[in-house]
Amino acid sequence: MKGRLPMAALLVSSVLAALGGCAPTMRAPVIDRTLATAPAKHRGAARENNGDWRPDTYTVQKGDTLWGIALEYGLDYKDLAEWNGLGSSYVIKVGQQLRLKPAQDAVVTAPLKPAAVVEAAPVATDTFIKTQPKALKIPYSEGALAAAEPRPHPAPQPPAPIQANSASEAKGAADQTSGNGGAVAGEDQVVWAWPAQGKIITSFDDANGSKGIDIAGKAGQPVFASGSGKVVYSGSGLRGYGKLIIIKHNKTFLSAYAHNSQLLVKEGQNVAKGQKIAAMGDSDANRVELHFEIRRLGKPVDPLKYLPENGRP
Repeated sequence: MKGRLPMAALLVSSVLAALGGCAPTMRAPVIDRTLATAPAKHRGAARENNGDWRPDTYTVQKGDTLWGIALEYGLDYKDLAEWNGLGSSYVIKVGQQLRLKPAQDAVVTAPLKPAAVVEAAPVATDTFIKTQPKALKIPYSEGALAAAEPRPHPAPQPPAPIQANSASEAKGAADQTSGNGGAVAGEDQVVWAWPAQGKIITSFDDANGSKGIDIAGKAGQPVFASGSGKVVYSGSGLRGYGKLIIIKHNKTFLSAYAHNSQLLVKEGQNVAKGQKIAAMGDSDANRVELHFEIRRLGKPVDPLKYLPENGRP
């Protein structure tokens, strides 16, 4: 029997071959790993597309102050201190990593776990059971006939126009929609006004270090809030700004007023557009002037693109 397979082995081979020919084709489950494997830079792109370029954290560099970091990222320094547990000392150290937003707003960067794939049971298609609508038979009457007839729907009426309560409110509404530079459209809009009268002696040029405009004036000349908001800084702790006031108008915009001789508002105080907040001076400057900045999400923008034309000095 040398060279021949035993009869039992031939029988088993035949059975396996028959089963293999009838076995159904098994497909591996497909799992989408796009989100789980996307690089961190792409996960952050969604936030950038919404207009917020700011990272979740910042590493303290030599020469940084808490006030300066808050200004650069459009934040209230007290919020920054609270998010990082700094207490009232506001002391930061080189190399320290600071959170730039509350914990619940941070972007989750941990890989996502793929969900298990569960195949649904096949649904029979040869049987169809209709359950709705059900027909009801009712005795004939004029009332039943009237109820069965379709009723016409009244045409929608246009909303009544909104009337302004005063001439100033009407002008404010026009400024917000006119696009003349006096307002920023959107959820976080600000109706801007000029902070002081005087000649513009320095224009905005962020690439060359001019993060706002400089307006020449006289010592003691009034400085006004360019928009309504909350004072988030009033002091002289930022080098190069002298006596400085920062107003937070909303989640998007800050405005800064530097080189004053006197500060007339305190931190935490709410101010109205056009309210006198300081007296012009030359603190940390070579001449009497107001250095004025508008920052969108911490990034300096050209104030002349936001301030109204009709009030330009």
